[in-house]
Amino acid sequence: MQPLKGITVVTLEHAIAAPFATRQLADLGARVIKIERPGSGDFARGYDERVRGLASHFVWTNRSKESLTLDVKHPEAAAILERLVMEKADVVVQNLAPGAATRLGLGYDKLSGAKPGLIVCDISGYGDDPHHPGPYRDKKAYDLLIQSEAGFVSVTGTPEEPCKAGPSIADIAAGMYAYSSILAALLQRGQTGKGQRIDISMLESLAEWTSYPLYYAFEGAEPPPRTGASHATIYPYGPFPAGDGTTVMLGLQNEREWVSFCDNVLEQPDLAKDPRFTANFKRVAERTALRKIILDAFKPLTGTQVVERLERAQIANAQVNTMKEVWAHPQLKARGRWTEVGTAVGPVPAMLPPGTWDTGPRMDPVPALGEHTDAILAELGYSAAEIAGLHTSKAV
Repeated sequence: MQPLKGITVVTLEHAIAAPFATRQLADLGARVIKIERPGSGDFARGYDERVRGLASHFVWTNRSKESLTLDVKHPEAAAILERLVMEKADVVVQNLAPGAATRLGLGYDKLSGAKPGLIVCDISGYGDDPHHPGPYRDKKAYDLLIQSEAGFVSVTGTPEEPCKAGPSIADIAAGMYAYSSILAALLQRGQTGKGQRIDISMLESLAEWTSYPLYYAFEGAEPPPRTGASHATIYPYGPFPAGDGTTVMLGLQNEREWVSFCDNVLEQPDLAKDPRFTANFKRVAERTALRKIILDAFKPLTGTQVVERLERAQIANAQVNTMKEVWAHPQLKARGRWTEVGTAVGPVPAMLPPGTWDTGPRMDPVPALGEHTDAILAELGYSAAEIAGLHTSKAV
């Protein structure tokens, strides 16, 4: 049996943070009922058309869910939503604007009074705790903006220009903390019978992920510099071109590796004793001089030859892969990490979630908009005539 089989999650979600969290729950076997706007649905459905007409973000974060269309501001739809939560939900997840869920009657204080075992997870940009709102509570929050507010952008990029991370890491961070917090709340409910409210902030999630540069700048010290793809505080660690123009990523973590690198890769064993480079902090301070030495040593070699030396010396290294190369990555293939999920336009490849368990993950289709509306309404006891009336009234 899958770990979360029998758990039902009702989610009012859009974009990435909440959908990413609830997809992890669905992977573990939870039933996830996704509430979407009639006609348009989650606006992430319209981000692009890269997956045979479907949006890449939506395909990524919404497999194994059921789509129920409800106009939550319509009186009939609001009654359906309340009934769905009271009769079916173990967990409610939402990332609407701060205060919106409470105005819809889905605030934890109201719901928990009628259903004490309910777990409610509210995800927002800056936190939505009414007791500790903070001055940014109602400020709009998108991934780029949170990467900026959390200081991530300030330490990412080149000396000349800061940049954001490619993937939506603020959303992903919040989604993962929501996921782990919900799992913890389910465990606690199993012991106490009581649910709880979880307040997840994108800012706090990414600030936690940025704690190393925060501590590096402790008590007013200078923050780590922006160094592109190189490491700001470990050297040599980053990209180095070989003589044939290919780029090799390498990373040294300790003095044993430094000695081996000098001896077996650079073939300059005396360099390990050079007083400029005998500790990592010295190599960081002298990175310009050391980089020239490394590039001069790599210039007569191809990228393949550099990697061969690094492997023999047991120095960590990697290829800078394109997305096309990741699709064909031999390690992902060898470990059987690819499968398929269904969509409205046919099956598409999907990577299995990290980690393994005996029953394996649930990998059901990505839902079409409103695909499960009628079935869920019938499950709640609505007759065919009543369901038709709800469609006519545009409540669903």
